[in-house]
Amino acid sequence: MYNPSSFAESRPEVLFEFIEANSLGALVTTSPSGELFATHLPWLVDRPTGQHGTLRGHIARANPHHRWARADGAEALVMFTGHDAYVRPGWYASKAETGRVVPTWNYVAVHAYGMLRFIDDPAILRELVESLTARHERARPTPWQLSDAPDDYVQQQLRAIVGVELTITRLEGKWKMSQNRSSEDIDGVVHGLGESEVTSDRAVADIVAARRPR
Repeated sequence: MYNPSSFAESRPEVLFEFIEANSLGALVTTSPSGELFATHLPWLVDRPTGQHGTLRGHIARANPHHRWARADGAEALVMFTGHDAYVRPGWYASKAETGRVVPTWNYVAVHAYGMLRFIDDPAILRELVESLTARHERARPTPWQLSDAPDDYVQQQLRAIVGVELTITRLEGKWKMSQNRSSEDIDGVVHGLGESEVTSDRAVADIVAARRPR
């Protein structure tokens, strides 16, 4: 992705923490004929496995993605996004000084590239679903477990999915959070977003403040 140095984030621990907090990612691949296909799904991060970590998830067997994706070692992409917000020109101090300002959009995006494989092994699929469930249930007062459902029903559901594994070859992170503006303009963005009634706007205000160039 287009990623000017002022917005780029390359620290693996920061990128993985972002993925874990925003785990719904869009898997994008090409077919043998060159067509693009995308599936949105939650992912688990396995940091130690592989040189740059591994992503794991599953899709419905009825989803043709596992049949259409190229199987010749072509690179696949998973895109993760987080909080984003519209930035008004009126928040910039420089508007009053020069008027040379335009609207923009602040956002965070992490792209994971790598080699893809699909998994049919029932034992691996069960472990994957158990891990994904535990990841999102562990903080609940009464965590749901796969064993809470009848085993024949679980087996039926497992037959209806296909596992997905992306061995990461590179990660890109982009925190476009007004770092290319003056300190006074950044103050205006933080103030403007911080006064918004929209929760995600206020979250972006916090990120802009945290990402202010030192």
